[in-house]
Amino acid sequence: MDNATYSYVNDCTPLTNCKSGRKAGGSTVVNMSHAGKKPPNDYLIWSLCNTLYVNFCCLGFMALIYSIKARDQKTLGDMRAAQECSDKAKWYNILASGWNLLIPLLVLGLLVLLVVHLGSSEGTFDFFGEDGFQSFMKLFSR
Repeated sequence: MDNATYSYVNDCTPLTNCKSGRKAGGSTVVNMSHAGKKPPNDYLIWSLCNTLYVNFCCLGFMALIYSIKARDQKTLGDMRAAQECSDKAKWYNILASGWNLLIPLLVLGLLVLLVVHLGSSEGTFDFFGEDGFQSFMKLFSR
């Protein structure tokens, strides 16, 4: 293809019909009800995970309830109520996740402290050896 310049007569452009010319413009309607605002998150997956995992004090279940309410309100178009339910679901999820992380960490810490204590109480304590379980049970039978 060569670098020639092209000129078009009147309002004709390559993909238009030259006979049509320009048509008179009609009216355009733009819906501005929620322009620029992102709908609130419902945190449904996070709530479901918190409900199925440890679920201490039913915090995950409460988060799941508010997540479903937020999704329902968003579907109905009430963005203020959806935002309120979304905020509550988020905070219940934060609390549930905190407990879901704290409880296993506490159990792990107590297990480590128990092994360290048993290892130092009688010098060389064979916790994982042949007599380890019997020695371990003797500590609690006193």
